Amino acid sequence: MDALGNYGSLEYDEWSNHRQAWKLESAAIIEPPTNFIVSCHAKGKKRPRWALIDKAYMHSTWRSSQSSYHLFRASGNFFPSDHAVLLMDDLLSLTLHSYETVRVLAGKSLLKMIKRWPSMISKCVLSLIENLRSSNAPENAVLGSCAVLSSQTVLKHLSMDPKSFSSFLLGILSSSHHESLKAQKAINELFVKYNIHFSGISRSTFQDDNKDGPDFAHLVSQIGSMSFDSTGLHWRYNLMANRVLLLLAMASRNDPNFSSKILSETAGHFLKNLKSQLPQTRILAISALNTLLKESPYKLSSEQQPAFSGELDANTKSSLEGALTEIFMEEGFFNETLNSLSHVHIITDTESTSSRGNHGSSFQSLADKSITRFYFDFSASWPRTPSWISLLGNDTFYSNFARIFKRLAQECGMPVLLALKSTLEEFAGAKERSKQCVAAEALAGVLHSDVNGLLGAWDNWMKFQLQNIILAQSVESMPEWAACIRYAVTGKGKYGSRLPLLRQHILDCLMAPLPPAVTTSVIAKRYTFLSAALIEISPNKMPLSEIQLHEKLLNELLANMCHSSAQVREAIGVTLSVLCSNMRLNMSFPRDDSCNEGETGMDNQLKVEKWFSSLTKHASDLVMHIQNTSQSDSLGTHPHTSSQNESLNSNAQDDVKWMETLFHFIISTLKSGRSSYVLDIIVGLLYPIIALQETSNKDLSTLAKAAFELLKWRIFWEPYIHRVVSAILSSANDSNWRTRSVTLTFLRTFMYRHTFILSSEEKQKIWRTVEGLLRDNQVEVREHGAAVLAGLMKGGDEDLARDFRDRAYMEANAILKRRNMRSTKTGQSVASVHGAVLALVASVLSVPYDMPRWLPEHVTLLARFGGEPSPVKSTVTKAVAEFRRTHADTWNIQKESFSEEQLEVLADTSSSSSYFA
Repeated sequence: MDALGNYGSLEYDEWSNHRQAWKLESAAIIEPPTNFIVSCHAKGKKRPRWALIDKAYMHSTWRSSQSSYHLFRASGNFFPSDHAVLLMDDLLSLTLHSYETVRVLAGKSLLKMIKRWPSMISKCVLSLIENLRSSNAPENAVLGSCAVLSSQTVLKHLSMDPKSFSSFLLGILSSSHHESLKAQKAINELFVKYNIHFSGISRSTFQDDNKDGPDFAHLVSQIGSMSFDSTGLHWRYNLMANRVLLLLAMASRNDPNFSSKILSETAGHFLKNLKSQLPQTRILAISALNTLLKESPYKLSSEQQPAFSGELDANTKSSLEGALTEIFMEEGFFNETLNSLSHVHIITDTESTSSRGNHGSSFQSLADKSITRFYFDFSASWPRTPSWISLLGNDTFYSNFARIFKRLAQECGMPVLLALKSTLEEFAGAKERSKQCVAAEALAGVLHSDVNGLLGAWDNWMKFQLQNIILAQSVESMPEWAACIRYAVTGKGKYGSRLPLLRQHILDCLMAPLPPAVTTSVIAKRYTFLSAALIEISPNKMPLSEIQLHEKLLNELLANMCHSSAQVREAIGVTLSVLCSNMRLNMSFPRDDSCNEGETGMDNQLKVEKWFSSLTKHASDLVMHIQNTSQSDSLGTHPHTSSQNESLNSNAQDDVKWMETLFHFIISTLKSGRSSYVLDIIVGLLYPIIALQETSNKDLSTLAKAAFELLKWRIFWEPYIHRVVSAILSSANDSNWRTRSVTLTFLRTFMYRHTFILSSEEKQKIWRTVEGLLRDNQVEVREHGAAVLAGLMKGGDEDLARDFRDRAYMEANAILKRRNMRSTKTGQSVASVHGAVLALVASVLSVPYDMPRWLPEHVTLLARFGGEPSPVKSTVTKAVAEFRRTHADTWNIQKESFSEEQLEVLADTSSSSSYFA
């Protein structure tokens, strides 16, 4: 049937298969233009003669398969013959066959024929869609119909044929009566594929003289009536109807005769759907409103904001305003809407990811998501900058929800704010976190709307509402309210550089001092809100008022660094990191000081830089106090302490609290990616971080270790790297052995990250310093130094490694010779002998799997120290055992590099002791 009705298809299949085989085999039969067998070079690729003949045959086969198309192009007759129509009818019936194999083969042949004769697509669509409408259609008929209808050939044709288009949509939406799970799955996949390939509607669909199908407005009303919850339709088909309604409304924008009416009715319909009982319908309504609300007539432009206070021209009203206002002015509308939207916020104890924009992910299947997600997924995501602040937690603030209320206010003006007022006050004070979440989204939207009259609403009730939120004792919903403030102060425009209307007012409200009797959780909440707001400020565009606010807040934070609450200290450290990076970045941009009042920009910069330098100096002074206090605590104190000792203990506690806040500042700065702007401060604080890893205060040590783990991977460029090297060398000679050990830990990653940017002089200083630590008084430091040197020799400077290796061998050999002279008593200390042995250990362990020529002598010399007392003996035993382990796989080959005497020495060291003769 395929060969007769679609003549040329067999030749096309032969060409297609041959072409695929050619692609697979061409690489093996084509020679490159240059080769080393013959001296002459071809201008292009060289092919054998039979390959060219084969290629010509393939081209002739393709031309013969396309000859019938050429006849149609020449004659202009695109209609099939009667015999072809009969064959297509038979194929159409075979696509509904009970056997799947028959359906698949018939479907392929049918698609080839309708590609050749597009005029038959409409007939096929009308015939197949009846199988979806009919309640008596068997399962195989539904499956076969969906398989053909889901082809791109049919889906593309729907946009050009009004009759097929309307029949297709109404047929799918009327097919909920099929009880087979396979049939329902096929219908759902067909609808999802139609969504993916939807490319609009033909203009002929909007024409009044279109007699092939129903009127477009009538089609929209039909589908709109199916999209209400009260129709009794299955929820999935209700969701499909709403999605189709949105697609039709978006397509109607191309026609001015339909656009205004259909868009207003559709927007009103989806506004009502916000309080739907079906979760998926609510989510689709959110997507639809974010797409439909675009006109924003009440939004003030940047030129109007400073001085505009009058009424807008009546002619600027939105075409959607009337329909929307009538709906949200109904009594209790926003109360019901916010209550319904609160059900979308599923808050669990195991919530691990911020779900911005991915709302409803816990109860939506992939098929549901493909229907509900729409244009807003392609818009710019919010927030523009990632959030690293652990205090903000895993919020369930959905920016798409906030965008609805913002655009609704911009579309309809002040009536939206007045209607929302009482509901916002109720939900903001609710005990349920989900209600506070949706209240935060609604408030964020209206605060960011910049509509005419917003300043008056701020003075009347919004400011007091924000103050109540700050003073509320509940902290469970703090992440959502912080996200609300962050959204409200986010910059506008493509690059987020234009100031929102209420940004300064919100910042002033947050900067207002708290009542004296508030709890520490409220204080921490205020600082968290401030840090969330400061994140969204563009430092290079800060006006004078924001610069002054930064300076005022800086003084406040410095005065409270010794706060008694750990939660508040963490919030202060986080806020300080954002504040300092903003100020530093602002200073890096040129400013016009002529517009500043009072102090000039240079005076402010000198004041800030003075504070930065005093911060590092004060931190270095406190390290000594804290270390001395830790030593006295470890030694113990007399039970009868005097008032002077109590005062000293109080001062020591303040020092620890101040340092904890500083560590929170460092951790937040390194996590945020803002450390480049305060790198000089971090370099100055390197010694306190290293020195306070082990103290009697566990909380302080934990923070120091967290800062250390982040700092050791940081790359330092010029001119800071010289200061870092100086700090490392100084810490390596510290009187506290724990500080020296931590310095070695830092050196491991520091040298790994900076080997190629350090000067040779700095490398030599570091090597000499680590070599000196091999003879440290503390055995832990000596062993740690050997491990670090082994790492340096693996990936460091080869010349330095060779020099160290030779000196280590000569020194160890000299010590062994002196020990073997019985008449001479050496007065060397255990540390010096252990250091020489550890230098050998570092050399041996620097090549764990290779066998260079120098290694047999070094490992044999190391094994000869096995008779020394502990800790030298244990070090030798461990090193030789590690050497044996790493070279075990290739030992049969590598042992040829050793002499018999050397192998005997190794065997004596490796053999275990026995109690029997």
